[in-house]
Amino acid sequence: MNNNFLNTLRKIKRGPAIILQKDIGTILANTSINKDSKVLDAGSGSGVLTINLARFVKKVYSYDNRKEFLEIAKENAKKFGLKNVAFRNLDVFENIKDKNIDLITLDIKDSWKALKNCKKALRKEGELATYLPNITQVIEFVNKLDSDFRLIKIVENIEREWIIDETRARPDHHGLMHTGFLVFVRKV
Repeated sequence: MNNNFLNTLRKIKRGPAIILQKDIGTILANTSINKDSKVLDAGSGSGVLTINLARFVKKVYSYDNRKEFLEIAKENAKKFGLKNVAFRNLDVFENIKDKNIDLITLDIKDSWKALKNCKKALRKEGELATYLPNITQVIEFVNKLDSDFRLIKIVENIEREWIIDETRARPDHHGLMHTGFLVFVRKV
């Protein structure tokens, strides 16, 4: 990853909590998005996931139902000179304006309540990735999936760095442990 990108990312304005790079990397690695993909990121927050997605896809539609968060995300995206992001002050629980989407990412409370609208917005074989902090939320989400969605996988990332020098090779005592669960599904 480009150091300038990471340095700028570390300096962005924060509002709500953000999805960390380790989890964003997992989303990128476990979906089939590419330079021609259209992605909808629901729960823009500070815009970190939107910014990362925009580096790899044709278009990102970034939704947030809170104007103050959307403004933070817009301000942060400007720092990266992104031209392929459309910010929308919309609530995915009520409606998804954009259609034929390749991937929808949900970083919102009670994300299972958006499944009906996600189904309408996704193209056939489109993918959905949701970020959930608690396993009880994962269970609720999975239990709400209907036959139009196929569960692909559920993952949790635990990141632990290592110390290697002249006298030792061992795990660092600190690590970036649980941040959340990622659930991947595909529209069938």
